[in-house]
Amino acid sequence: MAEDFDPARLSADKRGRYGELADEVASVLDGEPNITARMATVSSMLHHAFDAFFWTGFYVVDPDKGDELMVGPYQGTLGCLRIPFGRGVCGAAAAERRTVIVEDVDAFPGHIACDSRSKSEIVTPVFDAAGRLIAVFDVDSDRPAAFDEIDAQGIETILRRVFGQ
Repeated sequence: MAEDFDPARLSADKRGRYGELADEVASVLDGEPNITARMATVSSMLHHAFDAFFWTGFYVVDPDKGDELMVGPYQGTLGCLRIPFGRGVCGAAAAERRTVIVEDVDAFPGHIACDSRSKSEIVTPVFDAAGRLIAVFDVDSDRPAAFDEIDAQGIETILRRVFGQ
Protein backbone atom coordinates (compact mmCIF):
# COMPACT_ATOMS: atom_id res chain seq x y z
CA MET A 1 0.00 0.00 0.00
CA ALA A 2 1.23 3.48 -0.88
CA GLU A 3 0.51 4.86 2.59
CA ASP A 4 2.96 2.33 4.08
CA PHE A 5 5.90 3.70 2.07
CA ASP A 6 7.85 6.16 4.17
CA PRO A 7 11.27 7.08 2.66
CA ALA A 8 12.39 8.84 5.85
CA ARG A 9 11.71 5.70 7.92
CA LEU A 10 13.50 3.49 5.38
CA SER A 11 16.53 5.82 5.46
CA ALA A 12 16.57 5.78 9.26
CA ASP A 13 16.29 1.98 9.23
CA LYS A 14 19.22 1.66 6.81
CA ARG A 15 21.34 4.15 8.77
CA GLY A 16 20.57 2.22 11.96
CA ARG A 17 21.47 -1.10 10.33
CA TYR A 18 24.88 0.28 9.32
CA GLY A 19 25.45 1.45 12.90
CA GLU A 20 24.60 -2.01 14.23
CA LEU A 21 26.83 -3.63 11.61
CA ALA A 22 29.78 -1.41 12.50
CA ASP A 23 29.52 -2.59 16.11
CA GLU A 24 28.99 -6.25 15.10
CA VAL A 25 31.95 -6.27 12.72
CA ALA A 26 34.20 -4.59 15.29
CA SER A 27 33.17 -7.15 17.91
CA VAL A 28 33.79 -10.14 15.65
CA LEU A 29 37.19 -8.82 14.54
CA ASP A 30 38.39 -7.71 17.97
CA GLY A 31 41.95 -8.98 18.33
CA GLU A 32 42.21 -10.39 14.77
CA PRO A 33 45.36 -8.98 13.13
CA ASN A 34 45.25 -10.83 9.79
CA ILE A 35 44.13 -8.54 6.97
CA THR A 36 42.74 -11.37 4.81
CA ALA A 37 40.61 -12.63 7.69
CA ARG A 38 39.41 -9.08 8.30
CA MET A 39 38.49 -8.58 4.63
CA ALA A 40 36.73 -11.95 4.39
CA THR A 41 34.67 -11.19 7.50
CA VAL A 42 33.66 -7.71 6.32
CA SER A 43 32.67 -9.12 2.91
CA SER A 44 30.54 -11.85 4.44
CA MET A 45 28.84 -9.73 7.07
CA LEU A 46 27.93 -6.89 4.72
CA HIS A 47 26.88 -9.23 1.91
CA HIS A 48 24.33 -10.91 4.14
CA ALA A 49 23.11 -7.70 5.79
CA PHE A 50 21.29 -6.15 2.82
CA ASP A 51 19.08 -7.81 0.21
CA ALA A 52 20.33 -5.53 -2.55
CA PHE A 53 23.97 -6.65 -2.19
CA PHE A 54 24.65 -8.99 -5.14
CA TRP A 55 28.49 -9.01 -5.11
CA THR A 56 30.41 -7.78 -2.08
CA GLY A 57 34.17 -7.80 -1.69
CA PHE A 58 37.65 -6.41 -1.97
CA TYR A 59 40.05 -5.73 -4.78
CA VAL A 60 43.51 -5.45 -3.25
CA VAL A 61 46.33 -3.25 -4.56
CA ASP A 62 48.90 -5.56 -6.18
CA PRO A 63 52.13 -4.86 -4.26
CA ASP A 64 54.22 -5.85 -7.28
CA LYS A 65 52.52 -3.40 -9.64
CA GLY A 66 51.17 -0.62 -7.41
CA ASP A 67 48.67 0.60 -10.01
CA GLU A 68 46.55 -2.51 -10.41
CA LEU A 69 43.91 -4.18 -8.27
CA MET A 70 43.58 -7.94 -7.91
CA VAL A 71 40.57 -9.80 -6.60
CA GLY A 72 40.56 -10.38 -2.86
CA PRO A 73 38.06 -11.88 -0.41
CA TYR A 74 34.48 -11.60 -1.65
CA GLN A 75 30.96 -13.01 -1.62
CA GLY A 76 29.01 -13.53 -4.82
CA THR A 77 29.49 -14.70 -8.37
CA LEU A 78 32.85 -14.78 -10.14
CA GLY A 79 34.69 -11.46 -9.90
CA CYS A 80 37.18 -9.88 -12.27
CA LEU A 81 40.70 -11.03 -11.51
CA ARG A 82 42.59 -7.79 -12.21
CA ILE A 83 41.57 -4.17 -12.72
CA PRO A 84 44.00 -1.36 -13.63
CA PHE A 85 43.72 1.92 -11.72
CA GLY A 86 41.48 4.30 -13.67
CA ARG A 87 39.48 1.54 -15.41
CA GLY A 88 35.89 0.80 -14.46
CA VAL A 89 34.26 1.84 -11.20
CA CYS A 90 36.83 0.07 -9.00
CA GLY A 91 39.75 1.53 -10.92
CA ALA A 92 38.19 5.01 -10.74
CA ALA A 93 37.74 4.78 -6.95
CA ALA A 94 41.35 3.61 -6.58
CA ALA A 95 42.77 6.33 -8.84
CA GLU A 96 40.63 9.11 -7.34
CA ARG A 97 40.83 7.74 -3.78
CA ARG A 98 37.17 8.47 -3.14
CA THR A 99 33.88 6.59 -2.92
CA VAL A 100 32.13 6.26 -6.27
CA ILE A 101 28.38 5.56 -6.49
CA VAL A 102 27.00 4.48 -9.87
CA GLU A 103 23.22 4.28 -10.27
CA ASP A 104 23.42 2.65 -13.73
CA VAL A 105 26.61 0.75 -14.54
CA ASP A 106 25.72 0.66 -18.25
CA ALA A 107 25.98 4.47 -18.30
CA PHE A 108 29.40 4.53 -16.59
CA PRO A 109 32.21 5.10 -19.14
CA GLY A 110 34.54 2.10 -19.20
CA HIS A 111 32.45 -0.04 -16.85
CA ILE A 112 33.83 -3.57 -16.57
CA ALA A 113 31.02 -6.12 -16.66
CA CYS A 114 32.30 -8.96 -14.48
CA ASP A 115 28.67 -10.15 -14.22
CA SER A 116 26.06 -8.83 -16.65
CA ARG A 117 23.37 -8.95 -13.94
CA SER A 118 25.02 -6.05 -12.10
CA LYS A 119 22.97 -2.85 -12.48
CA SER A 120 24.41 -0.44 -9.88
CA GLU A 121 27.59 -0.23 -7.83
CA ILE A 122 29.35 1.49 -4.96
CA VAL A 123 33.13 1.34 -4.51
CA THR A 124 35.01 2.73 -1.51
CA PRO A 125 38.80 3.02 -1.18
CA VAL A 126 40.41 1.28 1.79
CA PHE A 127 43.40 2.89 3.50
CA ASP A 128 45.70 1.52 6.17
CA ALA A 129 46.56 3.38 9.38
CA ALA A 130 49.37 5.24 7.55
CA GLY A 131 46.94 6.49 4.88
CA ARG A 132 48.17 4.18 2.10
CA LEU A 133 45.61 2.78 -0.33
CA ILE A 134 45.53 -0.99 0.24
CA ALA A 135 42.30 -1.99 -1.53
CA VAL A 136 38.86 -0.95 -2.67
CA PHE A 137 35.64 -2.37 -1.29
CA ASP A 138 33.15 -3.06 -4.07
CA VAL A 139 29.42 -3.75 -3.78
CA ASP A 140 27.30 -4.52 -6.83
CA SER A 141 23.52 -4.81 -6.96
CA ASP A 142 21.26 -6.43 -9.51
CA ARG A 143 18.92 -3.46 -8.90
CA PRO A 144 19.39 -0.03 -10.49
CA ALA A 145 20.16 2.90 -8.15
CA ALA A 146 20.52 0.62 -5.12
CA PHE A 147 23.10 2.79 -3.33
CA ASP A 148 23.08 6.28 -1.84
CA GLU A 149 24.98 8.52 0.58
CA ILE A 150 23.74 6.46 3.54
CA ASP A 151 25.49 3.43 2.05
CA ALA A 152 28.63 5.49 1.41
CA GLN A 153 28.74 6.80 4.98
CA GLY A 154 27.95 3.39 6.49
CA ILE A 155 30.55 1.51 4.46
CA GLU A 156 33.20 4.21 5.01
CA THR A 157 32.59 4.08 8.78
CA ILE A 158 32.95 0.29 8.89
CA LEU A 159 36.13 0.34 6.79
CA ARG A 160 37.70 3.05 8.97
CA ARG A 161 36.99 1.02 12.10
CA VAL A 162 38.30 -2.24 10.63
CA PHE A 163 41.41 -1.00 8.83
CA GLY A 164 42.45 1.91 11.05
CA GLN A 165 42.07 4.60 8.42
